[in-house]
Order: sequence, then structure tokens, then C-alpha cells
Amino acid sequence: MGADVQTQRTEIRLDKWLVYARFCKTRSQAAGLVEAGKVRVNGRKIEKPDAKLHLQDVLTLAFGSQIKLVEVLQLATSRGSPEAALAMYEILPQEPPSLE
Repeated sequence: MGADVQTQRTEIRLDKWLVYARFCKTRSQAAGLVEAGKVRVNGRKIEKPDAKLHLQDVLTLAFGSQIKLVEVLQLATSRGSPEAALAMYEILPQEPPSLE
């Protein structure tokens, strides 16, 4: 069973999307990540797990020393298979740090 994707859906809670896209296992884990300041949406630091996420938003996710830039491609209504989760986003290339 894949993630249920609705084309009419225009937004989703950030914490739900993080779980559906399999960046976090639970909503409480996703909420903790957001509340710890480890998530940015379109460059803005997000502090509330219920912040609304839209198609084509770009997330900056900090997991320890690893940072991922992710573009939202789909808004699912449930957690699906790992393959379905991979279709929900695209990992964007990051610019190397400046030497200046």
C-alpha cells in the first residue's frame, strides 16, 4: 500500500509530513525536532509542529551534524511504504561552504 496522495490537498501539518515522509518515526519525535529549532521552511526557522507545509516548500533539516535540503513534492494523508515516502520529496544539492 502506498501513501494516499490527494491532489486537492494544499497543505499539511509539518509534524505529520515529517512522519509520512519517514524523516521521523512518530509525531512526538517530529514535534521535538521542530521545537528544538532543527527545521526551517523556505529559510524560516519554524518553532511550532503544527506549522502548515505546502507543495514546493523547501525544508532544511538538521540531524546531528548532517543537514538535508528537501523540496516537498507530495502531501500524503498517511504513512506509506518507504518507496512511497521517497516520492514525497526530492533532496536538493547543497552549495559547498564558502572559502572566503
